[in-house]
Amino acid sequence: MFYYISFLRPPPTQAALSGEPILITPQIANDLRTEYYTDAQDIFYSWSLHSATPSPVITKPVKLTSWRASTMYKEIPVPPPRNVRNGEYWRLILSSGTSRKDQVLSLNDENLGRQPFPVLSDPILFSARPNKAVKQERIQRSYALTANNRYNHVIFHVIEQTSFDLDKKIWDSGIGLSSWLIQLHSGMVANTTLVSKVKNTLFASKCDVLELGAGTGIVAIVLGILQGLDTPVTAGKIITTDLPSALPLLQSNMSSNQSLYHPGNAPKGVVLDWDELDISTQVASFVNGIDVIVMADVTYNTASFPALIGTLSRLIMFSMSVTPAKPPLIILGYKERDVAERTLWEMAEKIGIRFEEVAQIPGAEGSPVEVWVGTVLVNTQ
Repeated sequence: MFYYISFLRPPPTQAALSGEPILITPQIANDLRTEYYTDAQDIFYSWSLHSATPSPVITKPVKLTSWRASTMYKEIPVPPPRNVRNGEYWRLILSSGTSRKDQVLSLNDENLGRQPFPVLSDPILFSARPNKAVKQERIQRSYALTANNRYNHVIFHVIEQTSFDLDKKIWDSGIGLSSWLIQLHSGMVANTTLVSKVKNTLFASKCDVLELGAGTGIVAIVLGILQGLDTPVTAGKIITTDLPSALPLLQSNMSSNQSLYHPGNAPKGVVLDWDELDISTQVASFVNGIDVIVMADVTYNTASFPALIGTLSRLIMFSMSVTPAKPPLIILGYKERDVAERTLWEMAEKIGIRFEEVAQIPGAEGSPVEVWVGTVLVNTQ
């Protein structure tokens, strides 16, 4: 399990130049915001000037409060940036440490999740004549990945919604699976036969990837960055899918990191409904065959399992109609929330998919993120 710093009461979209503090209510909770951090935790704040420059102005982190679950609803005043000017936009950063590194979530960190993850607000407009205060509806998290023996260091950003829409937030399995993919690319994981097959497929000269239930799109972003770092660059497509309600945020996160992908190899967000029976026609418009199917945190709703299994079956049949001798691999990032979720493995085996666990990402406490690889053993029905 990972813990996330976020806003129970977010900052406003606009603030006055009067020097009055900005009121927020920070919280530290799990990905679903259903379990709160039980230890005391110092939270530090800093301000980042929102501008187009590659090296933004970021103030030194200063202690804001000591967060405790017993005072989780307490409003905290945040001093505005010093010498702020009319018309400037600033982001508020909350982190668990006093360095710049603490403000960015390193997916390479071998102690990933031991500290609550940092958060950035949307830009706040400071104005001499601000409009009526409106609470922000989005947050941002910054992630770092290092690949190719530390020669490539990349920072990317993912937007989440502050609403209760769970498909518009980062979930543990997305972070855990992303971290494992970076380790896989860098050769930092146990090199079993199956793991080698996954690496040789994902980072081959050509690989077409389709992701199910993408949410905010963090896994596809990481894959797009990693494949662009290969020499030669991995060709192929990364198609990341979800329901129509999730697509605007998914597409926004794909495009906002556009400069980090190799030209022509950027992930593409599209709608894919698991209840759609004629899925092959829809998928055929995106890719000509599928080498890898990726899924993270798709098991939280056991009622959707028949639709998910049906989708997997149809995707495999579609792919094998193009390349009969090469069924796709399936990579699953999973965190147990209910033991009943593990019935998915039995259902998958009935259509000829056998999953094997290849890694665990422990996090802070509780259930780890498990990484499973599925192989197609027989023809799907």
